[in-house]
Amino acid sequence: MLHPFTKRAAVLLATSTVAAALASPVTAAPAAQTAPAAQTAQTAQAALRWTGCATPRYPTLQCASLKVPLDHDRPAGRTITLALTRVPHTAKTSQGPLLVNPGGPGGSGRALAGFVASALPKDVAAQYDVIGFDPRGVGKSEPVLDCGSGHFAPVRPDSVPQDAATERANLDRVRAFAASCGARHADVLPHIGTVSAARDIEVLRTALGAERVSYFGYSYGTYLGAVYAKLHPDRVHRLVLDSVVDPDGVWYEDNLSQDLAFDARHKAFLAWIARHDATYRLGTDPAVVEARWYAMRQALRGTPAGGKVGPSELEDTYMPGGYYDGYWPSLAEAFAAYWVRKDPKPLVAAYERFGAVEPSAGNSYSVYTAVQCRDSAWPRNWNAWRADMWRTHAKAPFMTWNNAWYNAPCAFWPAEPLRAPDVANADLPPALLLQATGDAATPFDGAVSMREKLAGSHLVVEEGGGNHGIALSGNTCLDEKVAAYLRTGQAADASCPAQAAPQPTAATRAVPSAAGGAALHGLLGFRG
Repeated sequence: MLHPFTKRAAVLLATSTVAAALASPVTAAPAAQTAPAAQTAQTAQAALRWTGCATPRYPTLQCASLKVPLDHDRPAGRTITLALTRVPHTAKTSQGPLLVNPGGPGGSGRALAGFVASALPKDVAAQYDVIGFDPRGVGKSEPVLDCGSGHFAPVRPDSVPQDAATERANLDRVRAFAASCGARHADVLPHIGTVSAARDIEVLRTALGAERVSYFGYSYGTYLGAVYAKLHPDRVHRLVLDSVVDPDGVWYEDNLSQDLAFDARHKAFLAWIARHDATYRLGTDPAVVEARWYAMRQALRGTPAGGKVGPSELEDTYMPGGYYDGYWPSLAEAFAAYWVRKDPKPLVAAYERFGAVEPSAGNSYSVYTAVQCRDSAWPRNWNAWRADMWRTHAKAPFMTWNNAWYNAPCAFWPAEPLRAPDVANADLPPALLLQATGDAATPFDGAVSMREKLAGSHLVVEEGGGNHGIALSGNTCLDEKVAAYLRTGQAADASCPAQAAPQPTAATRAVPSAAGGAALHGLLGFRG
């Protein structure tokens, strides 16, 4: 569902912040009482040892590590390690820890602490210890999941299985990935999932010596936060959920809903190109621009651009535009160069920037699949997938099959699935939810569902917005409401106007890291 890839655009932004420093049966999810507080406390370090790991941008950043049980039901058994970052509070009176998570699953959260601490108003950030963490299996945490390299090496088979041979080739790929995960990480896979990660947060709270923690999660991070709140509602101080996962669709149904929303967002991008025909010369009618995009896709099926960009890689390249419209000018220029000027080089460059998988993405994708395949049951009969995907593809051809193959290892996953917990919660302090009406990765209905489940929560809507991850990305109206909530805990349902759509920019101009939401979206990555 939510793509945790660390692509080139994300790496260029994120490294400036931290790199210098640093057929199975279904079983029930563990209940909140399965890890008594006394047992959890025994597994936590008495005091985290924070050491300086400053960067030029974040001079007060600190790092630490935390041991947690691999199996929380056996707290005296094997432990694993989580990597942490912190920007300490500076105010005389602190509101305690504010844990931040960028989503994924599989996204590294260490970089997000410095960003959030610097993006919040100074008086708000001063009241919190902003804590970033790599969830179990991710990034600098140990052990690191990596089910093997080369899974996304170009040129992959066409994602749309127009013939039996193409479908077999894609099935062979996903079966091999699932088998590799089982062979490499059989001892760990049964303990990778949202419930286990949420229980890690409770160990972290204990290690921090905090009676309660606050939490700020984006994307999949909203679901992780809701699950933690379900397990430990009395330990939550503030809860901010931005771009909200639909908890009723975890995860197969959520992916089908996402396919429809991404198709609509792709159409919005193509309509934007049509409005700027003076720049791109691809037509003034969105339907014509769309037809040309799919004609480009078909042409690449026969002759991949630069020997790298076939139809599947083209989808990978343009999917980030569904997450953040700041990428639209670069993507439009690559399209125009290929179609109008018959020059494939900008398209290859766009693929390498937005679509090509970086080495760290092997870890991110491995954790993504391990979490999603473990969290809930997926169809094990491929005929069910095939029927659902063709039905959805007829309405939403942009990414339905691409998304299907991204998640298809779950049809063959070697660890037994859990049953997703009901996150309904009447015991929390008021939570703050933020959602754009046109978000593709986490469609709007999910935020409505989550608000209904979290009693007393409030929803702030970005009307007409389509980006995924909207707080601290340049919308002053939204940012003021987040800051006010973190100051006082008070919130109300509200709406904010969306930021203006981007304007065409020079083809050679990179998205500046300080422009609008570019810095945030570099940290969140794509599909994550």
